[in-house]
Amino acid sequence: MHDPDTSPDTSLAGWTIAFDLDGTLVDTAPDLIGALNVLLVEQAMAPAPMSAVRQLVGHGVRGLLQRAYQLAGLTITEERIDALRPRFIEIYRARIARESRPFPGCLAALADLRRRGARLAVCTNKPMALTEALLAELDMTRRFDAVVGGDTLPVQKPDPAPLLKAIARAGGDRARAILVGDASPDVGAAKAAGVPCIIVGFGYNDRPAAELGGDVLISGYEALAEAVANIAASCRTAAESL
Repeated sequence: MHDPDTSPDTSLAGWTIAFDLDGTLVDTAPDLIGALNVLLVEQAMAPAPMSAVRQLVGHGVRGLLQRAYQLAGLTITEERIDALRPRFIEIYRARIARESRPFPGCLAALADLRRRGARLAVCTNKPMALTEALLAELDMTRRFDAVVGGDTLPVQKPDPAPLLKAIARAGGDRARAILVGDASPDVGAAKAAGVPCIIVGFGYNDRPAAELGGDVLISGYEALAEAVANIAASCRTAAESL
């Protein structure tokens, strides 16, 4: 009897897949909004409903505070935001993974990409200390070859520099790299770097995911492997035709 082919699948060897963090790898909204509401109560304000602020998680502390104050019929100055930011970060760090979890299918998809030979990286605008803490709490650090945070460089996404740094740190090549994200800064960084961008439709953005301009839109992690494979195959076909 002929034995079936048991050779390993190395179809993604040489490829680097970079991921945004909040809203892409991990659903961090419960803890971020939980921290926001603790802060609001400390300021003698009513908590903000999750449904009213979830899509602004990708806009950082500034976006969350501005929206919360707007909901209360108030305005907040940039100076007040700067003054409240350290307390917000203190509250958030203390509960960073109380309710935050990887999105459904995420861990299995990461493992599958690794089995196929891909290198994996995180490229996020979240401060590095919080990024490292969250990944460690969720036992996800070991899954990545490189991590670049929002303060690793003087610039953040949509500037392409953090993405290019993440690819380089992972030992990859921009010509064989993909960014997976959920928001306009991800698309902007990918386009500026000349890297294809896969957008997940379940993340945090105040615009419909289909309008962000990504190369591929997926609704769940079960579709990621096929999307990556299709981009890789398309790049190989383009290279062979030269």
